[in-house]
Amino acid sequence: MSRRSWIQANFCKRECVKFLPVSRDHHRCYPVCQVCQSLVRCCCGRLIAEHVGPYSGLLGHGPGPDSTDEEEWYVLRHTSVSPTDAFGLLDFQASTKRTCHAKYVRLSSDTPPELLVQLMLREWHMEMPKLVISVHGGTESFPLSPRVYQAFSTGLITAAESTGAWILTDGINTGVSKYVGDAVKVYGSHDQRKRNVVGITPWGIIENNSDLIGCDVFRHYQALGNPLSKRASLNGMHSHFLLVDDGTMGKSGCQIDLRKRLERHIHFQKIHPRLPEHVPLVCVVVEGGPAILSVVLEYVRRSSPVPVLVFEGTGRAADLLALIHKQTAVDRKLDLDIKEDVLLRIQEMFGVERQEASELLNIIMECMEHRELITIFDSESEDLQEADAAILTTSLRGTRASPEEQLNITLAWDRADVAKDNILVYGQQWQAGSLEQTMLDALLMDRVSFVKLLIENGMSMNRFLTISRLEQLYNRHKGSSDHFLRHIIEDARQTRLPAVYRISLIDIGMVIEYLIGGAYRSTYTRKSFRAMYSRFHNPAKEGGKETSSPFCNARKSPLTPKTSPSRSHFHRTARPCRQQCSSIGKRWRCSYGSMESRLWPGQLWPASFTVLWQKKPRRAIWVTACPKN
Repeated sequence: MSRRSWIQANFCKRECVKFLPVSRDHHRCYPVCQVCQSLVRCCCGRLIAEHVGPYSGLLGHGPGPDSTDEEEWYVLRHTSVSPTDAFGLLDFQASTKRTCHAKYVRLSSDTPPELLVQLMLREWHMEMPKLVISVHGGTESFPLSPRVYQAFSTGLITAAESTGAWILTDGINTGVSKYVGDAVKVYGSHDQRKRNVVGITPWGIIENNSDLIGCDVFRHYQALGNPLSKRASLNGMHSHFLLVDDGTMGKSGCQIDLRKRLERHIHFQKIHPRLPEHVPLVCVVVEGGPAILSVVLEYVRRSSPVPVLVFEGTGRAADLLALIHKQTAVDRKLDLDIKEDVLLRIQEMFGVERQEASELLNIIMECMEHRELITIFDSESEDLQEADAAILTTSLRGTRASPEEQLNITLAWDRADVAKDNILVYGQQWQAGSLEQTMLDALLMDRVSFVKLLIENGMSMNRFLTISRLEQLYNRHKGSSDHFLRHIIEDARQTRLPAVYRISLIDIGMVIEYLIGGAYRSTYTRKSFRAMYSRFHNPAKEGGKETSSPFCNARKSPLTPKTSPSRSHFHRTARPCRQQCSSIGKRWRCSYGSMESRLWPGQLWPASFTVLWQKKPRRAIWVTACPKN
């Protein structure tokens, strides 16, 4: 199935199919009245002329003004679904420094999150995130001081790009979403694959959304919207857009539930194929109105709670949360004079009455009951850590994981600095063998910084690198390099390996000797090691006689020879030299003038010398090296 047909088969749009007027006043005119065509709106937000459903409830046909039997408009009841008609690629104009393309799709508000993840991974070729950063805040334009803006921007982008995180926003070109886009523009990577900023935006509030209609199309989009319009334009620095459609126009809020379900679904995915831990989720709050307080309360009260990082100094909701968090640090209660001052501040800040201000204060106090999940970042303080480290440590705090599990999460992020400052600290107790598994995972995942960190914290490689672990490392499947090692072993052994063959340390010794050309005798090919290796794999047979090892069994198995021994590079350079030198002394001595050096059997001579040598049993061989004529 092609991408176009798969998207249309699994994603739908919604359209209102029954006109229910917002105003219940009677109109004593005909249905085709021009006034009604341009003034009366349905509960879905469309005018009569824009409405595609049948006419209902107007001009004397609906219930009277005193009637109590008024029909309410519901998304599921008064909208119908049909295959989506808007998906493809957006090209944002007014972007001269870099190419700004974004993939988008229009989808129903009740789309299962499993399909969304499948769309992002399979069709949009995004990588599974190791962290989800959900940014919430004000939707209208608000100012940020240069210091706060730089701390937020650098911290967000560094945390996201260093860990492979997804950033989720509202995707519009105002408010906190615009600040996220500016951060990507100034501090983000030019690599499109590292720019995973997903905007989850209501379809009905997008400026000129009709220009986006088309199946698998390439559309030019102007990010600068009309200042007089009540609709919003999309931010050009986002990489992907989920345009949520609930059948309404000009109304926001339908994206909230879908965003929660998507975050929850990603949160329960594995952070890495080798690790059992789940993908961490963190909420970042910048400014915000009264609705943000409810969002924070919903995050911290979940059965699987989500930690919240609040950027103090950004204004309104963020500053209120920071203020109450500091005032309730001791006994978790507000003094009466402080409470009165906070109520006045809420009334002035949000423009609400005292009763609503009291309700908002109660929401904040409920949030403080889970204050261990809320972290306040003050960019003006010089004692705190960097913003990116604050985001990552806050996400670790919300996982409620053991130190071993937190270490695995930082290992997946490849952030050894976070592990060093917050996990591998003085006084932390570790179970026996717990760090050995982490070391094995670090080696298999190519986390060099973690290998160094674990060695600094007392990990002994002499005890760690056992025979079984070494063979596990050599037998890991890592793509082309794995095939290359198998080819070298086949060349060294002059046999074709089976598809399920397991590489042994003796094979590795043969490869080392094969590549050096016989000038070195590997420990893995010596008789003492073969005997020890055989006892390791056959502990029940430790008698005086040598037992068959896996290596010996492999050599006896029917393998297909590749070339004859006479034409083998291995036999030509290594074995003849070893056979000729078996009955003579341990070393050769070369003297020429005042130069004297010791050469081991098999070592190459300089090309400008002609070697004259003589055998004498049980005595050292004196070799005179003379220059060539």
